[in-house]
Amino acid sequence: MIEITPRVSIGEDEVSFSAIRSQGAGGQNVNKVATAIQLRFDIKASSLSESVKQKLLALSDRRISREGVVVIKAQQFRTQEKNRLEAVERLCALIAAALVEQKRRVATRPTKGSQRRRMDSKSLRGKTKQLRGRVSDY
Repeated sequence: MIEITPRVSIGEDEVSFSAIRSQGAGGQNVNKVATAIQLRFDIKASSLSESVKQKLLALSDRRISREGVVVIKAQQFRTQEKNRLEAVERLCALIAAALVEQKRRVATRPTKGSQRRRMDSKSLRGKTKQLRGRVSDY
């Protein structure tokens, strides 16, 4: 089991890993060894609750495909084990971010005093700008 929070976890069978070749510089070794890990997690087929699934699918994250599959590529480290752990950590962070409840905004109105101060400052700025006009020769 992969534990995201003490109350939320997913099964290891819901996540699939595949070893791929890393990108970038690395000499001849990079062409021979597949150390990067690609993690795939199907949101719709997972054991997460429906509300968490909806929040994950609503995220505008480029790692989530249109079909609802999370694809994470980890290639920072030179070993598959470390890259696998990093990919799982990134998936946990993504799901944990979807679990956070947004605070509901309470609508407020400006006070009479703040409205009056705002209007006074606007009229003061208007008077200042009026004085910037051309000086006439009389």
